[in-house]
Amino acid sequence: MPINIPETQKERIVIVGAGFGGFMLARKLCKSEYQIVLLDKNNYHQFQPLFYQVAMAGLEPSSISFPLRKAFQSNNNIHIRVAELLEIDQDKKQIVTDCGYANYDHLVIATGATTNFFGNESIKKHAFPLKSISESLHLRNHIFQDLENALMTRDFDDRQGFIDVIIVGGGPTGVELAGALAEMKKYILPKDYPELDKDEVDIYLIQSGERLLPGMSERAGEKAKQFLEEIDVKVRLNTRVIDYDGTYVYMKDGGKIRTDKVVWAAGIKCPKFKGLSDDLYARGNRLIAHDDLRVKGTQNIYAIGDAVSITSEAYPYGHPQVAQTAIQMARHLAKQFKKSEKKAFTYKDLGSMATIGRNRAVADIGKRRMTGFFAWIMWLFVHLFAIVGVKNKIIVFLNWIWNYFTYDQSLRLIIKPYKKEE
Repeated sequence: MPINIPETQKERIVIVGAGFGGFMLARKLCKSEYQIVLLDKNNYHQFQPLFYQVAMAGLEPSSISFPLRKAFQSNNNIHIRVAELLEIDQDKKQIVTDCGYANYDHLVIATGATTNFFGNESIKKHAFPLKSISESLHLRNHIFQDLENALMTRDFDDRQGFIDVIIVGGGPTGVELAGALAEMKKYILPKDYPELDKDEVDIYLIQSGERLLPGMSERAGEKAKQFLEEIDVKVRLNTRVIDYDGTYVYMKDGGKIRTDKVVWAAGIKCPKFKGLSDDLYARGNRLIAHDDLRVKGTQNIYAIGDAVSITSEAYPYGHPQVAQTAIQMARHLAKQFKKSEKKAFTYKDLGSMATIGRNRAVADIGKRRMTGFFAWIMWLFVHLFAIVGVKNKIIVFLNWIWNYFTYDQSLRLIIKPYKKEE
């Protein structure tokens, strides 16, 4: 059954995914001579770098999300459909989704990445990923529900299971989440849960490599570790987690830690689609593409952002899987479509940064290495201006100001899914 999309004489570009890349490409092409179809599993664009703040009750989900239809409500040339891509039929130039099929003249895959559990089904079953708004809310509910459970638990080991948290993965997500948890332990627990001894709460950040933030400079990794240890996060390097059964985390060196909450931030992978052969995928299921972003062996299928791998001497494993890469690729591809010419994509590294709680951050901007308060201010403004929507920018800014001066957040709600009674 076909998806209901108006048929016109215009060439149709189908964009799959409304993350940083897909959303930017749709914005750049919505007034072009093409008919644009934007598909996503959700009806909103979400600002992934701040998922951890939703999980820590620092921000409401709506403040880092933006409805797709609102973003394009003044343009009739773009058609939004909430659907999930399942298969690509290159011969018919069709995509098959969970809601039906659609024709395309040009297809752009901008589906981003999901959590990679590296084939460990036990970890996948019991650990918490953090790659969507819904996963952030799920983690938030469990954190606060477990604090409530800890108040009613006399047994020390059971109570430790409720209040201790382990984060696996020392990239930006893991580092920022650990910092936010440490601040919650220091500032929120004594006020909201005075009956709990905050010194019993242990926050672990476990990294399999020899340093944190492997995608940034060595200095950034060292300072991140120092900042985290200053706020009482237990950082374990060169430690590989091999299993988690919902009660204990097991390490390769034979150690184990009791906890009911493991946040898995140790890797990402891209989805694979039926209709594209396995030899088109590189490590992490990234699609192998030419330097004009066209998927290898195809004429009218493109990939941008996390989903694509373009190797070069400077990037032997593909470009960094960060927001700036997706945005720059989207802008480049939009120019190609408008000018009807293919041109090699060139990535401009604008730098990397990560925040580690209040007044602490690390930033690599070109050859400059910044840490501390100034880097933290830069992090705030870079992320603030990247959020979609003036209202969202204002709400996030006011939340940050309020939290900074009051050492408090007002969003600590346990919102359980509705279950209809039998």
